[in-house]
Amino acid sequence: MASKEELDKAIYQYTVDSNELEEENRLLRETVGKLKEELEKFKLSPLMVCEVRDLIKEQAIIKIPNGNEFLVNISSDCEKIKPGDGVLVEQKNLTIIKKLSIPKKFDVEKFVIMEKPKIDWKDVGGLDIQVQEVQEVVELPLKKPELFKKVGIKPPKGILLYGPPGTGKTLLAKAVAASTNSTFIEVVGSELVQKFIGEGAKLIKEIFQLAREKAPSIVFIDEIDALAAKRIEIGTSGEREVQRTFMQFLAELDGFKPLDNVKIIGCTNRKDILDPAILRPGRLDRLINVPVPNKESRLEILKIHLKDVNVDKKLNIKTINNKMENFSGAEIKAVCTEAGYFAIRKNKTKVIKDDLLKGIEKVKREEELEGKDYMGMFG
Repeated sequence: MASKEELDKAIYQYTVDSNELEEENRLLRETVGKLKEELEKFKLSPLMVCEVRDLIKEQAIIKIPNGNEFLVNISSDCEKIKPGDGVLVEQKNLTIIKKLSIPKKFDVEKFVIMEKPKIDWKDVGGLDIQVQEVQEVVELPLKKPELFKKVGIKPPKGILLYGPPGTGKTLLAKAVAASTNSTFIEVVGSELVQKFIGEGAKLIKEIFQLAREKAPSIVFIDEIDALAAKRIEIGTSGEREVQRTFMQFLAELDGFKPLDNVKIIGCTNRKDILDPAILRPGRLDRLINVPVPNKESRLEILKIHLKDVNVDKKLNIKTINNKMENFSGAEIKAVCTEAGYFAIRKNKTKVIKDDLLKGIEKVKREEELEGKDYMGMFG
């Protein structure tokens, strides 16, 4: 016959086992419940994302993703909506079920580079004339708009920087943004027309809306020739979309108030193919050529890029400068970087003349290869 202690121990063990089983059953029931919820979700029909175009009494006109528009009913459970809102609609009869928390179809900030540059004017070398023009056209109206009001003239809305690649066009734009404490919004024209066919005009509108909200701001459009090339006979749907995007861009330029705190800077290597409409007075009417630097300008640029480099004190940079005829600012910077790598490969911490000469030769070879590849495209 079992003793009392043995009985108590058996009862305790049974209680513990029972509690563990109950806890395990509870967890299993919760898991089954969650699986049933997930299963029900899989059975639900997906809702379609649409845009409200207009409201008519208790109905709404919506635009579905393929561009068609429909007059539809609004669910009684849906919160108040207005034109421009994004909504979820039932696919069968397109009844509006719910308002989206994000009013725009896409967030334009995901498709542009937006920053507050910290480039000083002293970091821009060999472009004294160009710097002066940019300061007059962009910096002065943003810093002292009252001067223009008193004189009674309207400052240009934007400028066009044109010239060979690597000559400092982007650097000028970032420097003026930094000097005016403006938001720098960078857009690449080729990406705009290639990636957003069907949405280009809307994206342009949102970019300018963002610029107004972030004012003072500078909208920098690189490769603007991709967007604003001379108009030809419109054939394909893609060409028609590019034209619609371009026309929206012109409309935004014309819609700016004279003293608005938003300035436009276009940038191109192909000024010759631009549509005259973009260059007429009242748009990008100040054209600034940014050429390949001459001997004096090269020396100034070289000094800027070598100021933080640990170079041999005996180095005669004028001799190095003479070896870089027809080099752009970007190529001069590349030479300094390559010279640093040559020093590092030799496990040295100081850049000497030989390193810079090797850097020049390497950049020259790369330029020659790029030139051959370019000619090969047409050969």
